[in-house]
Amino acid sequence: MKSQRLLELLGEIDDRYILEAAPSGKKRRHTVLGKWGAIAACALVLLAACFGSWALEAKAQEYRVAVQFFKDYGMSTDGLTRDEIIAVYRDITTESFTLSKTAEVIRHNLSANFISGYEIEQEQPTPEETETLWNYWNHVSQSNGLAGSNQEGVYYTYSSTYKMVDSLGYEIHDTSYLEKYDGDTLLWRVEVTDFRIDGYCTVSDGVIVFGQDDVSAGWQNACAWLMKIDTDGHPVWQQRLHHGFGGEYVADIVENEDGSYAVFSRGDLAYFCLSQYAADGTPLHVSKTEIGNCGIWQAARIGEGYIVQLGSPLSQDSMRLVKVDYDGTMTEAFSYSSKDAYYTITDMIEFRGKIYLSAYAVPKGEEEENGAGNRYEIDNILQYLYENDIYEISSEELTPLVRENYTALLLECDPVTGTPQTFYSVKGSLGGTLRVNNTGMLLWDVESITSTYYSPATSAFTIGGTSTVFRYTFDEHGQLLNQEKTGDMVDYRR
Repeated sequence: MKSQRLLELLGEIDDRYILEAAPSGKKRRHTVLGKWGAIAACALVLLAACFGSWALEAKAQEYRVAVQFFKDYGMSTDGLTRDEIIAVYRDITTESFTLSKTAEVIRHNLSANFISGYEIEQEQPTPEETETLWNYWNHVSQSNGLAGSNQEGVYYTYSSTYKMVDSLGYEIHDTSYLEKYDGDTLLWRVEVTDFRIDGYCTVSDGVIVFGQDDVSAGWQNACAWLMKIDTDGHPVWQQRLHHGFGGEYVADIVENEDGSYAVFSRGDLAYFCLSQYAADGTPLHVSKTEIGNCGIWQAARIGEGYIVQLGSPLSQDSMRLVKVDYDGTMTEAFSYSSKDAYYTITDMIEFRGKIYLSAYAVPKGEEEENGAGNRYEIDNILQYLYENDIYEISSEELTPLVRENYTALLLECDPVTGTPQTFYSVKGSLGGTLRVNNTGMLLWDVESITSTYYSPATSAFTIGGTSTVFRYTFDEHGQLLNQEKTGDMVDYRR
């Protein structure tokens, strides 16, 4: 893209050319012409008369080319003389960048149309790594996803068991389990029988699990539940949410600065609900806002309020954010979109007064660009396979196609306007989790797609595989410090 090339050219400009160039200060030379000198001077005048019209036409042609160059790169010529337009055109196309006017023009145009962007080069997987991950993926797929977690450090997992009720003729929820691990070592397990665990959120002094009543009889009759568990695996309190909905589920939980909890839930598939609970589980406040058929995906604390992601996978709309105050009133709304790509937010966090969004982008196909219908992330790949009658394809052939389809993004956004100010991108990857480490640095996990598996007959997915996790560390100013390959692997399924 020409705009991308312009960004590359911008990076080559030396800052010293921002300063105004000093006048050259040339001295006039006085030469005494003799008789033959006068004759030579007359000859030069005659030559100038002959070639003058040609020179003017050549300059006019160059001016037209220069103006078209400005248009091609989306740059404005406002305030520039003809000579300045030509000079800047020459300076850029010859890659000299010696004119202060060039820097002034480019910076002026870019400041209004672009945000600072950085592409992070990520090493390609080696054949040995690909083979290792391919073997891991085969193990996962053959064991129905029940392979070991292969995670390091402390983490939680949850699962549920079901029992058959003959009088009903179907299974109902029996027991859910929350387990805490340190690497491969199980630290403790908590049994939950009153509701089925659907997720959890870690807090400063433990973890809060959330879920619903058994939904086998219909989602519309399911109430939402919370349970606080301390760091040693002891249940502290339990709450059933009574918000007047026929059916409700918890989407996310955020710990407030004073130790209380903001619970974001969705009621009757139409309402946004924010309820506040004290540290001991006592209900404090609840608000309900009708937003229609729109999912609540995740939330983060920002200032005295929250930023919440709303979206619908059916409409490929996953980049809608709203600001919500403590009482549940929506105050601002942001949306991130592009005419040639779909964006999906995977995580978000407040860091040093700014909003950071982890996301990934996939290109739109022809039909999407023309506004026809909803498409899925891998439709471009599947269309290529179908059109070429490819029903079997190796990981070595498929993986480059899948990697080309995805770009991980980290957006640093202004908390007031929501406008992205800086972005980082990593090709061939998905944006992963965001968190702040013990030293106050921002960590961004990026899932680099390393191996893939094509399974058109599988109902749960069509393309699956494994990704290697890279971790990027940013300082308090949002500057990238380093990257590392963690050794962790995560599953990829679409």
